[in-house]
Formats: sequence, C-alpha cells, structure tokens
Amino acid sequence: MNKTHTQFTGSIPEAYDTFLGPLLFEFSAKDLAGRIAEKIPSGGKILEIACGTGISTNQLRKSLSDDIKITATDLNPAMLDFAKSKHGDLKNVTFEVADALSLSFEENSFDAVVCQFGIMFFPDKLKGLQEMYRVLKPGGGLAFNVWDSFEKNPCASIVYDVIEHYFKSDPPQFLKMPFGFHDIPIIRDLIESAGFNNIEDHTVSEIIEGSEVNDVATGFITGNPNIIEINERATVEASVIINAAEAALLEKLGPPPIGFALQEIVFLATKT
Repeated sequence: MNKTHTQFTGSIPEAYDTFLGPLLFEFSAKDLAGRIAEKIPSGGKILEIACGTGISTNQLRKSLSDDIKITATDLNPAMLDFAKSKHGDLKNVTFEVADALSLSFEENSFDAVVCQFGIMFFPDKLKGLQEMYRVLKPGGGLAFNVWDSFEKNPCASIVYDVIEHYFKSDPPQFLKMPFGFHDIPIIRDLIESAGFNNIEDHTVSEIIEGSEVNDVATGFITGNPNIIEINERATVEASVIINAAEAALLEKLGPPPIGFALQEIVFLATKT
C-alpha cells in the first residue's frame, strides 16, 4: 500500500467532512449505528476504529443510551483533532490515536467494535480483524461496512476516470482502495478466520439527494489523499480536475438535482 493513501492531513479532514460527509458517510453511519445499537447492554463499551472526523461517532452517540461509553479511534491525528473540535463535547465519548493492527486495549474489553469504511485501508486485513476479535468480550458484536465496486458507485468511478485522463502514465490510485475491497466470500472468509461466528452480510443501496455537484467533485479530489498525489505530480492544478469532474458528473448523471446512487456492504459478526 502506498503510504500516501493513509495520510489524511492538512486541509483534508475539513474537506472530507464538509464535502464527502453529506454524500458518503451520513446515511451509512446512521445505518451502521442502528444495526449495532440493540446489541449493546446498558452501561456497555464500544470501540470505534477509523472514526475519521467523527461522523459515525456522532451517529453512534445519537443511537445509544448515554450510559454507553464510546472510545473513538483513528490512525491519523489530524482526523482526530478535527473530530474532537467538532464532537468533543459528546457525552461519554473519548478520542484516541490507535493503530487498528496493534490495539493497545486489553482483551475482552468491549461489548462491540464498529468500523465505518476503514478496513479497506488495513495493510493486513486479517490482523485487523483478529485485533477486533481480541478486544471484544465473549458475546460481543462486530459491525463494519465497505464500499461496493466502482460500477455500483458511479460518482466515484466518473471522478476516477477524469483523474486518469489527466495522468495517463501515472494516475493517482487512491480511489481504487476504498472501492476495491468488496468480494463478499473473501471478506466472510477473513471474518471467520479471525474467529468470529454468526456472520451476516447485507448489501445496502441508497440514493443521496441534495449534494451540489461541485461539492461532490471537490470532495473526491480534495477530501482524501488524492490531493496529495495530484500536488506531488505538479502537472495540473487540482481546480482544473475539479471542474472537469463536475462537468463529467453532469454529463453522465444528468442535470441537477442529481440523486447520487451509492452501494455498500455491511458485515455483522459475533465473538462466541
């Protein structure tokens, strides 16, 4: 994995939250929180991995009773700083830097582990799942989601094609990562190999309305490490790519208001 692909630094957290949050993360965060909420006992503890800017953390807090404690973690200090600045006053929520492949928590510590769109970035996905299993209490629940393919998420595919057009010999590869880990049998095998039981998978489709096309283009270019790769190549300005991506989205998806079709896969499992 290119190390750049995990560098959510500088202006990226704000762009991620502002432009991609309403499009990609708000609905799925609410869906994921709803699936795990009923499985948490009163006074329980949740570990959130790859919390990003706190979008999923906020939805978890809204969906759970106040006495349930949430430990929200991320590998990137800049993302956590943004999360704390926006959601630092949430009751019974703490934010910590953590490496999902080497968690500092004791085994059998949490009643649930939640991860929204994070496992795709793990360099060793089995190790990450094993760590989740280790820190869960017996009977604890796992809930995470991944994006389905480019074909099922056309807005991402359209933007990637525009990026590739401007960098024919060496295109930034970031977008292939979040949309490149969606083979259900492979993922189920990994979950089972980590020790989990009662594995479920649910394909979730949604049409997101209300996002401005320029915001979508801006988010996909500047709200993730794409912008680092583009700036490193220094052959075309990001603004040029954003304008081209906006035009391509309008051409292929129709005039505003556009409903952006998205598809994810949710996995649930239990430590027994």
